[in-house]
Amino acid sequence: MQDFIITQKNNIWWGMFPRLTQAGFGNACSCRLHGESDMVPGTLNLALHVGDEVELVLQNRRLFAQALGLDASKFTTCEQVHGSNVAVVDEALVGAGATTLADTIKDTDALVTNLANVPLLLFFADCVPLLFADERQGVCAVAHAGWRGTVAQIGRKTVEAMQQSFRSRPEDIVAAIGPSIGQCCYEVDDFVRGKAAGYEQFFAPRAENPGKYLLDLWGYNRQVLLDAGLKAENILTASVCTQHNHEMFCSYRAEQGKTGRMGVCLYRMSAGKNA
Repeated sequence: MQDFIITQKNNIWWGMFPRLTQAGFGNACSCRLHGESDMVPGTLNLALHVGDEVELVLQNRRLFAQALGLDASKFTTCEQVHGSNVAVVDEALVGAGATTLADTIKDTDALVTNLANVPLLLFFADCVPLLFADERQGVCAVAHAGWRGTVAQIGRKTVEAMQQSFRSRPEDIVAAIGPSIGQCCYEVDDFVRGKAAGYEQFFAPRAENPGKYLLDLWGYNRQVLLDAGLKAENILTASVCTQHNHEMFCSYRAEQGKTGRMGVCLYRMSAGKNA
């Protein structure tokens, strides 16, 4: 089974991890094709915070939800501030940020829930999406890991939140590393490397550019998850660089900041699927 595949319905395209689907967790990493955006015309921007016209973004969300067979009013979002705070989504938070930034979950970069058919939706354009699924406990989570979230170990903190709130065991969790900027394209400096004590092996020095490094965010986050107790065979990787594939996925670097955001959606299917 391939870790990651591209599929479509109604000409709305997304990437998905079949193993998560087989475990009872619907998942989708939206492609930028065939949307209603005005900021980058004809693209499927799903984020409200990037300067796109609100009603067009909401229409894109409806198109995405319809293709996935979801209720767009239940999309549950968070503010994403490049931090490492994790929020547990209960019934009162379902639909936070679905239609307005005013009621999104503030100061948060990861969401966890055990509710069925509640689609967690986070936004990305080069940063790393981390998806988590615990079939045994019926729990799922999505985390936003840019370099700041990665060095703050948001992956580990999300696993800990699943343990503390829902008694998940790390060895039962399947995690997936979604489309994001690859080491091939992600140059950082000594400041970033200095924040990554113990994980320096994921910074490849650039001989032609002293003080600069190519950062492997996929490998770094994988190691954080291994250190958190996940099994190596339970960590999937899309292996899709968004900068190299910016015609398919949003890339902040490739498009010099003028881009929408990929939506990464994860939800536990109806309770019977995991009974």
